[in-house]
Amino acid sequence: MGSVSVQIVISGYYGFRNSGDEAVLKSILNSLAEQGQAAGITIVPVVLSNDPEWTARMYGVRSVHRMKLGEIRALMKESDGMISGGGSLLQDATGPLTIPYYLGIIHIAQWARKPVFIYAQGVGPVEKGFFFKWIRNVFRKSAYVSVRDQESAALLGKMGLDPSRITVVADPVMGLPLPENIVSTASQPVGENQMNTAKVTETGHYTTENDMIPLAVDSNTVGSNENSESGANPVPLIGISLRFWDKQRRELNGIADALKQLASQRPVHLRFLPFHLPEDEQASAYVMERIGDVHASGSTISTAEQVVDPQQMLAEVSRCDLVLGMRLHSLIYAASQHVPLLGISYDPKIDQFLNRLAIEPSGTSEAVQSERLLKDMLHVLDTTAEWKQAKAPYIAALKQDAAQPAQFIAHYFLGQR
Repeated sequence: MGSVSVQIVISGYYGFRNSGDEAVLKSILNSLAEQGQAAGITIVPVVLSNDPEWTARMYGVRSVHRMKLGEIRALMKESDGMISGGGSLLQDATGPLTIPYYLGIIHIAQWARKPVFIYAQGVGPVEKGFFFKWIRNVFRKSAYVSVRDQESAALLGKMGLDPSRITVVADPVMGLPLPENIVSTASQPVGENQMNTAKVTETGHYTTENDMIPLAVDSNTVGSNENSESGANPVPLIGISLRFWDKQRRELNGIADALKQLASQRPVHLRFLPFHLPEDEQASAYVMERIGDVHASGSTISTAEQVVDPQQMLAEVSRCDLVLGMRLHSLIYAASQHVPLLGISYDPKIDQFLNRLAIEPSGTSEAVQSERLLKDMLHVLDTTAEWKQAKAPYIAALKQDAAQPAQFIAHYFLGQR
């Protein structure tokens, strides 16, 4: 334990059991502990959460309800600083109250004369111009400002924030480790006791009784055709992260059609990964119904049910051969584990992350051309080694950048003592 101890309040979209945002929190907590230990100090986090009891139980930290402003004011007075982030907190696409809430929490910390650290945020879109001045003024008074992409930095510059004060880092989740004793592979043999957790339906779908499927799948798990009996290579495992966005379901229809064609052309295991419950489960069910029966070609469809622990979902992603994602953190999980990925863009943050890997989206929320998506999936599946080699330098840079905010915070407090 370090000889110096500091208490830091963490504000973000936590306690809603969104796997992506919970992964951000878990990553920040891990990084603060690691960097604090390296600097010889103990960082004690207190998390503002929509469900404090769940957050405290999940992460072993103190937690306060994010809407109890009286408790938050008292908490700020007793704390040494505050983190705002990560995630897309300062945007007005999800409603007009999002930006005022997060800036209001920062104001409470600044009124208490506590240093504020903007931690790897994705800023924007901000459509209402009157928010510009407010964001600029709050960020000017912050001790540290970091964003997760160049586009966020450019938007802050447009708002009038000095570019020299902005550090472009990476999403914290790039540094999230796998759970202990989990190996990142899609071809690890499956034990008999693991295979018994799956229930296969007559249409080639299966669900699990536990939170997760076996740690890996082989051809005997997902197919019943000659391919699995002949000892051929394992059936490719395709992780799929979907959400509702377009009201006409154009993107989901295009995705379903492409996946149906893929499953008819070669045996695959389509593994749906709902990140935000229960909405993503419903989006997955919509696409699965449209795909229909796939077992005739030796393919299988399954769903990861009720996976709320971010490291469990990371393990799910790590054993995939390809991830097709709409959710940002499904793509970040894949990149962090060197799993080939394809993104469907519904928000600029998707394009911004893909851009850091030199990847173009395979479709948008307005239109997914099934022929193009099918072509992209086949290409990546057939050139996996080349993909991993080409993207390795980008991924390494992102992993290194992910640790910078916690390093700054640890050294900041070390310098104050």
